[in-house]
Amino acid sequence: MTTAVHAETPLLQVIGLTVTHGGVHAVDSVELVAHGGELVGLIGPNGAGKTTTIDAIGGFTPHHGRVRVAGVDVSGDPPHRRARAGIARTWQSVELFDDLTVRQNCEVAATPAASRAILLDAIRPRRRSGGASEIGVRVEQALEDLGLTDEADRRPGELSMGRRKLVGVARALVAAPRVLLLDEPAAGLDSAESAELGRELRTVVDREQLAAVLIDHDTELVFEVCDRVYVLDHGVVIASGPPEQVRVHPAVVEAYLGTSLES
Repeated sequence: MTTAVHAETPLLQVIGLTVTHGGVHAVDSVELVAHGGELVGLIGPNGAGKTTTIDAIGGFTPHHGRVRVAGVDVSGDPPHRRARAGIARTWQSVELFDDLTVRQNCEVAATPAASRAILLDAIRPRRRSGGASEIGVRVEQALEDLGLTDEADRRPGELSMGRRKLVGVARALVAAPRVLLLDEPAAGLDSAESAELGRELRTVVDREQLAAVLIDHDTELVFEVCDRVYVLDHGVVIASGPPEQVRVHPAVVEAYLGTSLES
């Protein structure tokens, strides 16, 4: 874990975020901040509202409250405008183009124009001009960061679910986000792969100085790599702070059915 140097304005600021389904508050007045160079954990029991929270941050579900990116209020913006403002996310269910290679799947995430070009190229291949484009450099860097360089020319169907999850993370990084929302990226990875993913995420966040929010059921991963951790239970933040404090917080231990989260 690396202590981030905070800019005056956080890259992500969530104020009073509330999501209701009928009369039920799935997320209730959540406050969350992430500065550049910070990896922030968001954990909680099943059904606590974690994915709903980042769905709302990304604009994929209606909400009340404010979402700001580098001080700019994007609360009323749809997902594509929030993406332009710098928000990228991964998904629990990996949605990849099975007819494209891993590299091409990453390329389509860069810009709408790149997406159209790559999809057309899959249908009608064309000769590529020499020289590395800016998009190409970002793609190769993302593949290297996630340990996918050797699999760049393979198709998703040839990969394990764990490796497919890593492609989803690499694809999000290619968009050069300011804010990266990670929904269960370690699902399908064994303990060694999960630890390696944590180190890779830590390196990327530190180098690019982006703000990342990590949801994962692997609490050891979260406590190991995150600067701060927020804990949700029934849509409410019950604890937040440095990992070493949060893991022994009485409300957190109780939320996890009395199981201590101490090492």
